[in-house]
Amino acid sequence: MGINDQSDAEANLQIGPTDTGMVRIFVESGGTEISMDFDTDEAMEIAEEIRAAAAMVAKAR
Repeated sequence: MGINDQSDAEANLQIGPTDTGMVRIFVESGGTEISMDFDTDEAMEIAEEIRAAAAMVAKAR
């Protein structure tokens, strides 16, 4: 599956700080859990990528 392939999958997404100073992205879908921890620089890069993608979509509308 690629980024442009549509899916009917449902998932829960949680994002927040951990008690060890990391930013955690936690995804749960169909009983599978994925926990990803990022340092602050990585988390800021991810946030910038999300904002840039959202801006591109907003421009295309």
